[in-house]
Amino acid sequence: MSAAASRPFWWRSIGQRLTILLAVIAAVLAILSWWMVTSFAREAAERTQDNVLVASATSIAEALRSEQGTILLELPYSAFAMLDAIGEDRVFYRVAADGETLTGYEDLVPINPPDRPGDVAVRTLSFRGDLVRMVTIQRTVLAGQQPVSVLVSVAQTRTGVEAIGTGLSRTAAVLSVAFFLLAVGLGAFATTSSLQPLNSFAQAVTRRGPSDLRPLRRRVPDELSPLLIALNRLMERLGQSIRRSEEFIAEAAHRVRTPLATVRAQAELALHTVEKDNEKQMLRRMIRAVDESSRSASQLLDHATVSFRADALAQDRVDLAELAAKVTEGLEPTAEMKDIALHLDAEGPADVRGDTILLESALRNVLDNSVKYSPAETEVMIKLSKDDATHWRITIRDHGRGFSADSLPELTARFKRGTNVEKVVGSGLGLTIAEEVLQAHGGRLELSNPQDGAGACVSLILPAA
Repeated sequence: MSAAASRPFWWRSIGQRLTILLAVIAAVLAILSWWMVTSFAREAAERTQDNVLVASATSIAEALRSEQGTILLELPYSAFAMLDAIGEDRVFYRVAADGETLTGYEDLVPINPPDRPGDVAVRTLSFRGDLVRMVTIQRTVLAGQQPVSVLVSVAQTRTGVEAIGTGLSRTAAVLSVAFFLLAVGLGAFATTSSLQPLNSFAQAVTRRGPSDLRPLRRRVPDELSPLLIALNRLMERLGQSIRRSEEFIAEAAHRVRTPLATVRAQAELALHTVEKDNEKQMLRRMIRAVDESSRSASQLLDHATVSFRADALAQDRVDLAELAAKVTEGLEPTAEMKDIALHLDAEGPADVRGDTILLESALRNVLDNSVKYSPAETEVMIKLSKDDATHWRITIRDHGRGFSADSLPELTARFKRGTNVEKVVGSGLGLTIAEEVLQAHGGRLELSNPQDGAGACVSLILPAA
């Protein structure tokens, strides 16, 4: 398994990675904001309760007075009225002078009361099964000539504070979720906008044809400049490589065909001068080997030419009638050597769009096969006709051996030949070249055996211009 395949699907896309990473950051910020708001809200509610409790205890302490050596207290209404503003919590109080309870709940004993008059002690403790917040204030009251230390304690349950904190926490959670969703949406929009130059860059490359190797001239962000420079250099090297390959093919065609033609001509001359049968047989085998090598080399070079030119297909207007006449004229000397008559029935114009060199190579290979496999003193028919409203058909019919039925489906594969052509020189590339050329032009090649006699029938079908 490759490293790319082992990664999660979302990790293979830059856009998805950025969106997910931004979403994670937004989630962390949302949780942090919820925690901060909740903490501040609870702290604010607790401070409010403490302030109200201190105010209530102070109000009670200020109501203390002494008459004839007795400490008296008239509880002010406002001391408990302000506590009702916090919530529906229960309120407890106790006023004790020198440890003796003057009024209130006797069991409401403060923990660590203040040491000096005027000090305030705030504690959270459990009282009668409830968690309460208690404030204790110390005040000194003169009872006659004696100072008496009085502790005023006021406590309140925390249900209201908890309710306020819970409500604010819930509101903060809703706002945090809304913030998260908004941040994810904005993050996705920002990611898409940021990657738009990269998508535009890729579309500009995709829209180019296979033969368009010009440098890209686009304004791109600084992050894409190295990619643009590298791609332009790659296209420049690719163009140089293609040009060198085409030059090599042309040079190889010349350097291979010319020596082989010279060797064949010398062998034919020698064949007419020798008298011994064994020497003539050797020269005939030499001529046959040269013919086979020359044909194989030519078709290999033709096939390479097709492979290179098909990637950069020209779109010239080609008249199939003129092309068929040119190819037929070029093969007439070869056909005359076997007394084979070539009959052309083609009336133009029959225009198609394509590469003239490739179309000529396809037609020449098919017609050359017909001449090669036809017996002497026969004829080959070349007919150009309208296949339908949008296609032209060139049909080549000979009177040779025809196609073997068992090998007919695979005759267009490279180096595949029929089972009935063992003694005929060939490379098995002629029909392959023709089919690849037609497919590159949006056409097709059809092979069949005629129903009215021996021979083979090959049709080249091309879309009309």
